[in-house]
Amino acid sequence: MKKITIIGAGRVGESTAQILANEELAHEVVLIDVREGVARGTALDIQESATLFGFDTKVSGDEQAAAMADSGIVIVTAGLPRKPGMSRSDVLDANLKIIRTITEDIQRYAPQAIVIMVTNPVDILTYAVWRQTGWSRNRVFGLSGVLDAARMASFIALETGFSIKDVTTMVLGGHGDSMVPMPHYTTINGIPVNYFLSAEQLARIVDRTRAGGAEILALKKTSSANDSPAAAVAAMVDAISNNRRRILPCVAILDGEYQQQDIAIGVPVVLAGTGMDGVVELRLNEEEVHQFQNSVTQIRQDLATVS
Repeated sequence: MKKITIIGAGRVGESTAQILANEELAHEVVLIDVREGVARGTALDIQESATLFGFDTKVSGDEQAAAMADSGIVIVTAGLPRKPGMSRSDVLDANLKIIRTITEDIQRYAPQAIVIMVTNPVDILTYAVWRQTGWSRNRVFGLSGVLDAARMASFIALETGFSIKDVTTMVLGGHGDSMVPMPHYTTINGIPVNYFLSAEQLARIVDRTRAGGAEILALKKTSSANDSPAAAVAAMVDAISNNRRRILPCVAILDGEYQQQDIAIGVPVVLAGTGMDGVVELRLNEEEVHQFQNSVTQIRQDLATVS
């Protein structure tokens, strides 16, 4: 990848830029933030770590949207962060206005880019960007399941004491309280997770996964999670930049899959060099169907406010 732009130089944007640079996933990483000097200062700080981390990626910052020109990927992290006690939907109105302006900038300066949405509520804002641009759904998708599945895997590794490298998890649905963690599709080195954990243990892990972001926000108080979302975004970028064709759960626009259309929701997709190269439809049991439908209903309630 020649150039990746991150819009929003807050904690998530900064952590994402650092990981992308460390892993040399692009020749150039650009941070854009409307706050004067913030993106430039953040970029300079990261650039000065190049010798110590051993990367050749050029990192720069700017206040002007034109700096994203010729980007292959644009990652959107800008927006109003939620505070303790707030849901992701509580910041919808404010962030929708911000994202609409950002989308206009992307269309103007990076019309060929793949857009990865991170700003919450990510399901609704991914849909809003897709509708506003009119682009193919393979070029507009969002972060959700990669992060949620990583949280679930971490909790399973902590509970069992097994290596995180052997834990594979899957999470569907909205990126919020209605998400659908999937013990049914969770394994430890290929062995179903219920071989190692009781139903009660799994239920606690599912509940903790749903509240994973809120738990961190409640503890930190002044900011939400940043390192784990950044690592999740980097995994998505790596799959695209290196055309890996990885199956990862992301917020995707559905077109008949899971019997849904005209909605953005978390499902497993194939990420490759052109972006989202198809949706993987899982067989769901009765309870999973019920939970997924509940998630759909909640997302559609928020979508009704997006004209």
